[in-house]
Amino acid sequence: MLNPFFVQGTKSEQGLIQDLINEQLKMYGVEVYYLPRSFATEKTVMKEVIESNFDSAYPIEAYVNTYEGYSDNPTLLSKFGIQSLNEITLVISRERFENYITPLTAGKANLKLTSRPKEGDLIYFPLGERLFEIKYVEHEKPFYQLQGLYTYELRCELFQYEDELINTGIGDVDEVLTGEHDLESEEVSMGNLLSLKMSGVGVTATAITGLVDGGLRTIDILNRGAGYTAVPKIGISTNYASGGFSASAFAEMIGGIVVCNDNTNPNAKSVQRALITNPGYGYTSTPGVRFITENGRGSGAIGKAEIANGTLGIITVTNSGGGYVNAPTVTITGISTMITGVAATAVVSAAGSITAIYVTNGGIAFESTPTITIEDPPLNSKGDFVFNELVRGSISGTTGRVKDWNSTTNILKLSNITGDFVMEENIVGTSSSATHYITAIDDDPEDGFATNDEIELEADNIIDFSEGNPFGMP
Repeated sequence: MLNPFFVQGTKSEQGLIQDLINEQLKMYGVEVYYLPRSFATEKTVMKEVIESNFDSAYPIEAYVNTYEGYSDNPTLLSKFGIQSLNEITLVISRERFENYITPLTAGKANLKLTSRPKEGDLIYFPLGERLFEIKYVEHEKPFYQLQGLYTYELRCELFQYEDELINTGIGDVDEVLTGEHDLESEEVSMGNLLSLKMSGVGVTATAITGLVDGGLRTIDILNRGAGYTAVPKIGISTNYASGGFSASAFAEMIGGIVVCNDNTNPNAKSVQRALITNPGYGYTSTPGVRFITENGRGSGAIGKAEIANGTLGIITVTNSGGGYVNAPTVTITGISTMITGVAATAVVSAAGSITAIYVTNGGIAFESTPTITIEDPPLNSKGDFVFNELVRGSISGTTGRVKDWNSTTNILKLSNITGDFVMEENIVGTSSSATHYITAIDDDPEDGFATNDEIELEADNIIDFSEGNPFGMP
Protein backbone atom coordinates (compact mmCIF):
# COMPACT_ATOMS: atom_id res chain seq x y z
CA MET A 1 0.00 0.00 0.00
CA LEU A 2 1.34 3.47 -0.92
CA ASN A 3 2.28 5.92 1.77
CA PRO A 4 -0.75 8.22 2.13
CA PHE A 5 1.43 11.13 3.30
CA PHE A 6 3.22 11.43 -0.08
CA VAL A 7 0.94 12.47 -2.95
CA GLN A 8 2.31 11.64 -6.40
CA GLY A 9 0.74 14.43 -8.39
CA THR A 10 -1.98 16.78 -7.29
CA LYS A 11 -4.39 18.62 -9.56
CA SER A 12 -2.46 21.83 -8.98
CA GLU A 13 0.87 20.18 -9.86
CA GLN A 14 -0.56 18.62 -12.96
CA GLY A 15 -2.12 21.95 -13.92
CA LEU A 16 1.25 23.68 -13.46
CA ILE A 17 2.98 21.20 -15.79
CA GLN A 18 0.23 21.58 -18.39
CA ASP A 19 0.45 25.38 -18.20
CA LEU A 20 4.25 25.27 -18.62
CA ILE A 21 3.91 22.97 -21.62
CA ASN A 22 1.26 25.22 -23.19
CA GLU A 23 3.48 28.25 -22.66
CA GLN A 24 6.53 26.55 -24.18
CA LEU A 25 4.52 25.45 -27.23
CA LYS A 26 3.30 29.00 -27.79
CA MET A 27 6.84 30.36 -27.46
CA TYR A 28 8.83 27.80 -29.43
CA GLY A 29 6.22 26.08 -31.56
CA VAL A 30 4.86 26.57 -35.08
CA GLU A 31 1.24 27.32 -35.88
CA VAL A 32 -0.03 24.44 -37.98
CA TYR A 33 -3.53 23.60 -39.22
CA TYR A 34 -5.30 20.45 -38.08
CA LEU A 35 -7.69 18.99 -40.72
CA PRO A 36 -10.07 16.31 -39.37
CA ARG A 37 -11.11 13.62 -41.84
CA SER A 38 -14.82 13.32 -42.58
CA PHE A 39 -15.94 9.90 -43.84
CA ALA A 40 -18.27 10.59 -46.78
CA THR A 41 -18.90 6.98 -47.87
CA GLU A 42 -17.69 3.61 -46.65
CA LYS A 43 -18.45 -0.03 -47.32
CA THR A 44 -21.00 -1.45 -44.92
CA VAL A 45 -19.29 -4.81 -44.29
CA MET A 46 -15.55 -4.14 -44.40
CA LYS A 47 -15.94 -0.53 -43.24
CA GLU A 48 -13.49 0.49 -45.95
CA VAL A 49 -13.54 4.22 -46.62
CA ILE A 50 -14.45 4.93 -50.23
CA GLU A 51 -14.46 8.71 -50.12
CA SER A 52 -13.42 11.18 -47.44
CA ASN A 53 -13.56 14.95 -47.13
CA PHE A 54 -11.50 17.64 -45.45
CA ASP A 55 -13.70 20.71 -45.22
CA SER A 56 -12.38 22.43 -42.08
CA ALA A 57 -9.02 23.46 -40.67
CA TYR A 58 -8.14 24.57 -37.13
CA PRO A 59 -4.93 26.43 -36.23
CA ILE A 60 -3.01 25.04 -33.27
CA GLU A 61 0.53 25.48 -31.99
CA ALA A 62 2.88 22.50 -32.36
CA TYR A 63 6.49 21.82 -31.50
CA VAL A 64 8.62 20.36 -34.31
CA ASN A 65 10.36 17.38 -32.73
CA THR A 66 12.26 16.41 -35.90
CA TYR A 67 14.48 19.48 -35.94
CA GLU A 68 17.12 17.79 -38.13
CA GLY A 69 14.86 17.44 -41.15
CA TYR A 70 12.25 15.15 -42.64
CA SER A 71 13.46 11.96 -40.92
CA ASP A 72 16.16 9.64 -42.26
CA ASN A 73 14.24 7.88 -45.05
CA PRO A 74 12.81 10.54 -47.41
CA THR A 75 12.29 8.18 -50.39
CA LEU A 76 11.24 4.59 -50.98
CA LEU A 77 11.69 2.46 -54.08
CA SER A 78 8.64 0.21 -54.38
CA LYS A 79 6.76 -1.69 -57.06
CA PHE A 80 4.79 1.51 -57.66
CA GLY A 81 7.91 3.55 -58.37
CA ILE A 82 9.89 6.02 -56.30
CA GLN A 83 7.80 7.50 -53.51
CA SER A 84 8.63 10.45 -51.28
CA LEU A 85 8.03 9.47 -47.65
CA ASN A 86 9.18 12.56 -45.81
CA GLU A 87 8.25 12.25 -42.17
CA ILE A 88 7.80 14.78 -39.40
CA THR A 89 7.01 14.48 -35.68
CA LEU A 90 4.94 17.19 -34.00
CA VAL A 91 3.99 17.66 -30.36
CA ILE A 92 0.73 19.41 -29.43
CA SER A 93 -0.95 20.17 -26.12
CA ARG A 94 -3.57 17.67 -24.96
CA GLU A 95 -5.45 20.38 -23.06
CA ARG A 96 -5.46 22.78 -26.01
CA PHE A 97 -6.83 20.10 -28.31
CA GLU A 98 -9.54 18.97 -25.89
CA ASN A 99 -10.63 22.49 -24.95
CA TYR A 100 -10.39 24.09 -28.41
CA ILE A 101 -10.71 21.59 -31.29
CA THR A 102 -12.87 18.89 -29.68
CA PRO A 103 -15.83 21.24 -28.95
CA LEU A 104 -15.73 22.53 -32.55
CA THR A 105 -15.71 19.07 -34.12
CA ALA A 106 -17.85 17.05 -31.70
CA GLY A 107 -21.15 17.98 -33.33
CA LYS A 108 -20.10 17.44 -36.93
CA ALA A 109 -21.47 14.51 -38.90
CA ASN A 110 -19.22 11.72 -40.21
CA LEU A 111 -16.34 12.62 -37.89
CA LYS A 112 -15.14 9.74 -35.79
CA LEU A 113 -13.21 10.03 -32.51
CA THR A 114 -13.20 13.79 -32.01
CA SER A 115 -11.82 13.61 -28.46
CA ARG A 116 -8.21 13.34 -29.67
CA PRO A 117 -6.20 13.54 -32.92
CA LYS A 118 -6.65 10.40 -34.97
CA GLU A 119 -4.71 8.58 -37.61
CA GLY A 120 -5.74 9.65 -41.11
CA ASP A 121 -6.28 13.30 -40.23
CA LEU A 122 -4.08 15.89 -41.93
CA ILE A 123 -1.66 18.53 -40.71
CA TYR A 124 -0.76 21.56 -42.84
CA PHE A 125 2.87 22.46 -42.10
CA PRO A 126 3.38 26.11 -43.14
CA LEU A 127 7.18 26.16 -43.08
CA GLY A 128 7.36 23.70 -45.98
CA GLU A 129 3.88 24.52 -47.35
CA ARG A 130 3.07 20.81 -47.26
CA LEU A 131 0.26 18.55 -46.13
CA PHE A 132 1.14 15.65 -43.84
CA GLU A 133 -1.03 12.70 -42.88
CA ILE A 134 -1.05 11.53 -39.26
CA LYS A 135 0.13 7.92 -39.28
CA TYR A 136 0.37 7.33 -35.53
CA VAL A 137 -0.69 9.23 -32.41
CA GLU A 138 1.44 8.65 -29.31
CA HIS A 139 -0.80 9.69 -26.40
CA GLU A 140 1.22 8.40 -23.45
CA LYS A 141 4.50 10.24 -23.88
CA PRO A 142 5.90 11.51 -21.51
CA PHE A 143 4.65 8.50 -19.57
CA TYR A 144 2.36 9.64 -16.74
CA GLN A 145 4.50 12.32 -15.11
CA LEU A 146 2.85 13.13 -11.80
CA GLN A 147 0.16 10.64 -12.89
CA GLY A 148 -0.94 12.82 -15.78
CA LEU A 149 -0.74 13.01 -19.59
CA TYR A 150 -0.14 16.41 -21.17
CA THR A 151 0.75 16.09 -24.87
CA TYR A 152 0.04 14.21 -28.07
CA GLU A 153 2.95 13.24 -30.28
CA LEU A 154 1.89 13.12 -33.94
CA ARG A 155 4.04 11.04 -36.25
CA CYS A 156 3.22 12.24 -39.74
CA GLU A 157 4.11 11.30 -43.30
CA LEU A 158 3.96 13.41 -46.45
CA PHE A 159 0.37 13.23 -47.68
CA GLN A 160 -0.24 11.34 -50.93
CA TYR A 161 -3.36 12.76 -52.48
CA GLU A 162 -5.86 10.35 -54.03
CA ASP A 163 -9.62 10.93 -54.17
CA GLU A 164 -10.08 13.08 -51.09
CA LEU A 165 -12.08 16.29 -51.29
CA ILE A 166 -10.09 19.13 -49.74
CA ASN A 167 -11.84 22.47 -49.51
CA THR A 168 -11.27 24.11 -46.14
CA GLY A 169 -11.75 27.73 -47.13
CA ILE A 170 -8.27 28.53 -45.76
CA GLY A 171 -6.26 30.01 -48.63
CA ASP A 172 -2.84 28.78 -47.51
CA VAL A 173 -4.14 25.23 -47.17
CA ASP A 174 -6.26 25.00 -50.31
CA GLU A 175 -3.66 26.67 -52.51
CA VAL A 176 -1.43 23.63 -52.09
CA LEU A 177 -3.87 21.84 -54.43
CA THR A 178 -5.32 24.62 -56.59
CA GLY A 179 -2.44 25.34 -58.90
CA GLU A 180 -0.49 27.81 -56.75
CA HIS A 181 1.95 24.90 -56.52
CA ASP A 182 3.06 22.75 -59.42
CA LEU A 183 0.84 19.65 -59.60
CA GLU A 184 3.83 17.68 -60.88
CA SER A 185 6.15 18.64 -58.00
CA GLU A 186 6.98 16.48 -55.02
CA GLU A 187 5.21 18.89 -52.71
CA VAL A 188 1.83 17.22 -53.25
CA SER A 189 1.28 13.82 -54.86
CA MET A 190 -2.00 14.33 -56.67
CA GLY A 191 -2.77 10.69 -57.39
CA ASN A 192 -4.55 9.67 -60.59
CA LEU A 193 -5.72 12.63 -62.65
CA LEU A 194 -7.57 12.45 -65.95
CA SER A 195 -6.67 15.27 -68.35
CA LEU A 196 -9.31 16.50 -70.78
CA LYS A 197 -8.68 18.97 -73.58
CA MET A 198 -11.69 21.25 -73.60
CA SER A 199 -13.06 23.80 -76.03
CA GLY A 200 -12.35 27.39 -75.10
CA VAL A 201 -14.96 30.10 -74.82
CA GLY A 202 -16.38 30.61 -78.30
CA VAL A 203 -15.32 33.95 -79.81
CA THR A 204 -15.50 34.52 -83.56
CA ALA A 205 -12.20 35.54 -85.13
CA THR A 206 -11.91 38.47 -87.53
CA ALA A 207 -9.42 39.36 -90.25
CA ILE A 208 -8.78 41.99 -92.94
CA THR A 209 -6.88 42.07 -96.20
CA GLY A 210 -5.90 44.40 -99.02
CA LEU A 211 -5.32 44.22 -102.77
CA VAL A 212 -2.08 44.15 -104.72
CA ASP A 213 -1.19 44.41 -108.41
CA GLY A 214 1.27 41.98 -109.90
CA GLY A 215 0.88 39.71 -106.90
CA LEU A 216 1.09 35.95 -106.63
CA ARG A 217 -2.45 34.62 -107.05
CA THR A 218 -1.86 30.87 -106.68
CA ILE A 219 0.71 28.09 -106.91
CA ASP A 220 -0.68 25.00 -108.63
CA ILE A 221 0.99 21.68 -107.83
CA LEU A 222 1.73 19.89 -111.13
CA ASN A 223 3.66 17.04 -109.53
CA ARG A 224 3.55 16.12 -105.83
CA GLY A 225 7.01 14.59 -105.86
CA ALA A 226 7.94 11.84 -103.40
CA GLY A 227 10.35 10.66 -100.74
CA TYR A 228 10.44 13.93 -98.77
CA THR A 229 11.66 13.26 -95.23
CA ALA A 230 11.53 16.97 -94.39
CA VAL A 231 9.30 19.78 -95.59
CA PRO A 232 10.93 21.40 -98.63
CA LYS A 233 11.22 25.16 -98.85
CA ILE A 234 9.54 26.98 -101.73
CA GLY A 235 11.79 29.30 -103.73
CA ILE A 236 10.10 31.98 -105.84
CA SER A 237 12.08 33.99 -108.39
CA THR A 238 12.36 37.76 -107.99
CA ASN A 239 11.35 39.04 -111.43
CA TYR A 240 9.35 41.98 -110.12
CA ALA A 241 9.67 45.61 -111.16
CA SER A 242 11.61 48.23 -109.23
CA GLY A 243 9.80 48.97 -105.99
CA GLY A 244 8.16 45.56 -106.00
CA PHE A 245 8.33 42.93 -103.25
CA SER A 246 9.08 39.22 -103.32
CA ALA A 247 6.34 36.64 -102.67
CA SER A 248 6.69 33.80 -100.16
CA ALA A 249 4.93 30.49 -99.56
CA PHE A 250 5.38 27.16 -97.79
CA ALA A 251 4.53 23.57 -98.59
CA GLU A 252 1.89 21.45 -96.90
CA MET A 253 2.74 17.75 -97.01
CA ILE A 254 0.71 14.55 -97.32
CA GLY A 255 1.69 10.98 -96.47
CA GLY A 256 0.52 7.55 -97.55
CA ILE A 257 1.03 8.11 -101.28
CA VAL A 258 3.34 5.61 -102.99
CA VAL A 259 5.05 7.18 -106.00
CA CYS A 260 7.69 5.05 -107.76
CA ASN A 261 8.30 3.35 -104.42
CA ASP A 262 9.86 6.56 -103.07
CA ASN A 263 7.27 6.79 -100.28
CA THR A 264 7.54 3.23 -99.02
CA ASN A 265 9.24 4.75 -95.97
CA PRO A 266 6.26 5.63 -93.69
CA ASN A 267 8.02 8.88 -92.79
CA ALA A 268 8.36 9.98 -96.43
CA LYS A 269 5.76 12.35 -97.84
CA SER A 270 4.70 14.26 -100.91
CA VAL A 271 3.68 17.88 -101.45
CA GLN A 272 -0.06 18.39 -101.02
CA ARG A 273 -0.37 22.12 -101.77
CA ALA A 274 1.34 25.47 -101.45
CA LEU A 275 0.07 28.11 -99.04
CA ILE A 276 0.89 31.74 -99.85
CA THR A 277 2.05 33.74 -96.81
CA ASN A 278 2.84 36.89 -98.80
CA PRO A 279 1.73 37.41 -102.43
CA GLY A 280 4.32 40.09 -103.04
CA TYR A 281 3.61 42.74 -105.67
CA GLY A 282 4.99 44.34 -108.81
CA TYR A 283 5.66 41.11 -110.71
CA THR A 284 5.87 41.81 -114.46
CA SER A 285 5.99 38.17 -115.50
CA THR A 286 5.15 34.82 -113.96
CA PRO A 287 7.88 33.85 -111.44
CA GLY A 288 9.47 30.43 -111.32
CA VAL A 289 8.84 28.06 -108.42
CA ARG A 290 11.28 25.53 -106.95
CA PHE A 291 10.95 23.04 -104.09
CA ILE A 292 14.25 23.00 -102.22
CA THR A 293 15.29 20.19 -99.88
CA GLU A 294 17.81 21.09 -97.16
CA ASN A 295 17.67 18.79 -94.13
CA GLY A 296 16.14 15.73 -95.75
CA ARG A 297 15.63 13.81 -98.94
CA GLY A 298 12.96 13.90 -101.61
CA SER A 299 12.47 15.21 -105.13
CA GLY A 300 10.11 15.61 -108.05
CA ALA A 301 7.71 18.27 -106.80
CA ILE A 302 6.76 20.80 -109.47
CA GLY A 303 4.69 23.94 -109.00
CA LYS A 304 3.40 26.61 -111.35
CA ALA A 305 2.76 30.16 -110.17
CA GLU A 306 0.16 32.58 -111.46
CA ILE A 307 0.11 36.34 -110.92
CA ALA A 308 -2.74 38.82 -111.20
CA ASN A 309 -3.74 42.42 -110.65
CA GLY A 310 -6.27 43.15 -107.96
CA THR A 311 -5.47 39.94 -106.12
CA LEU A 312 -5.54 39.37 -102.37
CA GLY A 313 -2.72 40.81 -100.30
CA ILE A 314 -1.61 39.51 -96.88
CA ILE A 315 -4.53 38.48 -94.67
CA THR A 316 -4.09 39.93 -91.19
CA VAL A 317 -5.90 38.37 -88.21
CA THR A 318 -7.32 41.27 -86.16
CA ASN A 319 -9.00 39.08 -83.51
CA SER A 320 -7.74 35.54 -82.99
CA GLY A 321 -11.04 34.45 -81.40
CA GLY A 322 -11.33 31.36 -79.24
CA GLY A 323 -13.00 27.99 -78.87
CA TYR A 324 -12.05 26.66 -82.30
CA VAL A 325 -11.51 22.92 -82.55
CA ASN A 326 -11.02 22.48 -86.29
CA ALA A 327 -9.95 24.96 -88.95
CA PRO A 328 -13.00 27.13 -89.73
CA THR A 329 -14.21 27.96 -93.22
CA VAL A 330 -12.86 31.30 -94.46
CA THR A 331 -15.20 33.10 -96.85
CA ILE A 332 -13.96 35.91 -99.12
CA THR A 333 -16.61 38.16 -100.68
CA GLY A 334 -16.24 41.12 -103.00
CA ILE A 335 -16.89 42.40 -106.52
CA SER A 336 -14.57 40.88 -109.10
CA THR A 337 -14.71 40.11 -112.78
CA MET A 338 -12.94 36.77 -112.21
CA ILE A 339 -13.45 35.68 -108.60
CA THR A 340 -13.76 31.97 -109.34
CA GLY A 341 -11.86 29.74 -106.90
CA VAL A 342 -10.70 32.43 -104.48
CA ALA A 343 -9.89 30.69 -101.18
CA ALA A 344 -7.86 30.83 -97.98
CA THR A 345 -7.21 28.47 -95.07
CA ALA A 346 -6.97 29.23 -91.34
CA VAL A 347 -4.52 27.81 -88.80
CA VAL A 348 -5.88 26.89 -85.34
CA SER A 349 -3.57 26.90 -82.33
CA ALA A 350 -3.62 24.33 -79.54
CA ALA A 351 -5.43 26.92 -77.42
CA GLY A 352 -8.27 27.12 -79.97
CA SER A 353 -7.50 30.51 -81.50
CA ILE A 354 -6.73 31.51 -85.10
CA THR A 355 -3.02 32.25 -85.47
CA ALA A 356 -2.83 32.89 -89.24
CA ILE A 357 -4.76 32.75 -92.52
CA TYR A 358 -2.94 31.78 -95.71
CA VAL A 359 -4.08 32.29 -99.29
CA THR A 360 -4.50 29.35 -101.63
CA ASN A 361 -6.16 31.34 -104.44
CA GLY A 362 -6.11 35.13 -104.35
CA GLY A 363 -8.61 35.78 -107.11
CA ILE A 364 -8.34 38.25 -109.98
CA ALA A 365 -9.33 41.86 -110.56
CA PHE A 366 -11.19 42.71 -107.38
CA GLU A 367 -12.81 46.12 -107.81
CA SER A 368 -12.73 46.92 -104.09
CA THR A 369 -11.23 45.48 -100.94
CA PRO A 370 -12.95 42.14 -100.25
CA THR A 371 -14.44 41.16 -96.90
CA ILE A 372 -13.00 38.24 -94.89
CA THR A 373 -15.56 36.24 -92.90
CA ILE A 374 -14.46 33.46 -90.53
CA GLU A 375 -16.86 30.73 -89.49
CA ASP A 376 -18.13 30.88 -85.91
CA PRO A 377 -16.67 28.46 -83.37
CA PRO A 378 -19.04 26.47 -81.15
CA LEU A 379 -20.59 29.20 -79.01
CA ASN A 380 -21.97 27.08 -76.17
CA SER A 381 -18.70 27.07 -74.18
CA LYS A 382 -18.62 29.50 -71.29
CA GLY A 383 -17.27 30.16 -67.81
CA ASP A 384 -14.44 28.77 -65.68
CA PHE A 385 -14.50 25.60 -63.61
CA VAL A 386 -13.65 25.98 -59.92
CA PHE A 387 -11.47 23.81 -57.73
CA ASN A 388 -13.14 20.73 -56.21
CA GLU A 389 -16.52 21.27 -57.85
CA LEU A 390 -18.37 18.28 -59.26
CA VAL A 391 -18.64 18.22 -63.06
CA ARG A 392 -20.89 16.00 -65.15
CA GLY A 393 -20.82 14.79 -68.76
CA SER A 394 -23.98 15.71 -70.67
CA ILE A 395 -24.06 12.44 -72.65
CA SER A 396 -22.32 9.81 -70.50
CA GLY A 397 -23.44 11.14 -67.11
CA THR A 398 -19.88 10.55 -65.87
CA THR A 399 -18.84 12.75 -62.96
CA GLY A 400 -15.51 13.94 -61.59
CA ARG A 401 -13.94 16.46 -59.24
CA VAL A 402 -12.03 19.45 -60.65
CA LYS A 403 -8.41 19.49 -59.49
CA ASP A 404 -7.05 22.00 -62.00
CA TRP A 405 -8.48 24.17 -64.78
CA ASN A 406 -6.24 26.18 -67.09
CA SER A 407 -8.33 28.65 -69.08
CA THR A 408 -5.34 29.46 -71.31
CA THR A 409 -4.58 25.93 -72.49
CA ASN A 410 -8.15 24.70 -71.81
CA ILE A 411 -6.85 21.64 -69.96
CA LEU A 412 -9.18 20.24 -67.30
CA LYS A 413 -7.77 17.78 -64.73
CA LEU A 414 -10.21 15.59 -62.81
CA SER A 415 -10.18 13.01 -60.03
CA ASN A 416 -12.92 10.80 -58.53
CA ILE A 417 -14.04 9.68 -61.99
CA THR A 418 -17.25 7.61 -61.87
CA GLY A 419 -17.33 6.32 -65.46
CA ASP A 420 -16.02 7.10 -68.94
CA PHE A 421 -16.34 10.47 -70.64
CA VAL A 422 -17.02 10.50 -74.39
CA MET A 423 -15.65 12.79 -77.07
CA GLU A 424 -17.47 16.03 -77.86
CA GLU A 425 -19.86 15.82 -74.93
CA ASN A 426 -20.36 18.93 -72.81
CA ILE A 427 -18.80 19.00 -69.35
CA VAL A 428 -20.94 21.09 -66.98
CA GLY A 429 -19.82 22.41 -63.57
CA THR A 430 -22.47 21.93 -60.90
CA SER A 431 -21.26 24.94 -58.89
CA SER A 432 -19.81 27.30 -61.52
CA SER A 433 -22.28 26.41 -64.33
CA ALA A 434 -19.27 26.52 -66.66
CA THR A 435 -19.79 24.55 -69.87
CA HIS A 436 -17.12 23.28 -72.25
CA TYR A 437 -17.05 20.26 -74.51
CA ILE A 438 -14.33 17.65 -74.82
CA THR A 439 -12.00 17.82 -77.80
CA ALA A 440 -9.43 15.25 -76.60
CA ILE A 441 -9.11 12.69 -73.79
CA ASP A 442 -5.71 11.74 -72.38
CA ASP A 443 -5.43 7.95 -72.57
CA ASP A 444 -2.57 7.91 -70.05
CA PRO A 445 -3.83 9.48 -66.80
CA GLU A 446 -1.30 11.17 -64.54
CA ASP A 447 -0.17 9.20 -61.53
CA GLY A 448 1.27 11.34 -58.78
CA PHE A 449 2.76 8.34 -57.00
CA ALA A 450 4.45 6.06 -59.51
CA THR A 451 7.48 7.18 -61.50
CA ASN A 452 7.68 4.14 -63.75
CA ASP A 453 7.84 6.27 -66.92
CA GLU A 454 10.82 8.21 -65.57
CA ILE A 455 12.58 4.99 -64.60
CA GLU A 456 11.95 3.53 -68.07
CA LEU A 457 13.33 6.65 -69.78
CA GLU A 458 16.46 6.51 -67.67
CA ALA A 459 16.82 2.79 -68.44
CA ASP A 460 16.55 3.50 -72.17
CA ASN A 461 19.74 5.53 -71.87
CA ILE A 462 21.52 2.39 -70.71
CA ILE A 463 19.86 -0.40 -72.73
CA ASP A 464 18.02 -0.04 -76.04
CA PHE A 465 14.89 -2.12 -75.46
CA SER A 466 13.69 -1.48 -79.02
CA GLU A 467 16.23 -4.06 -80.21
CA GLY A 468 15.20 -7.70 -80.57
CA ASN A 469 17.90 -8.72 -78.12
CA PRO A 470 19.25 -5.68 -76.26
CA PHE A 471 21.76 -7.83 -74.33
CA GLY A 472 23.69 -9.25 -77.27
CA MET A 473 23.55 -10.80 -80.73
CA PRO A 474 20.28 -12.58 -81.73
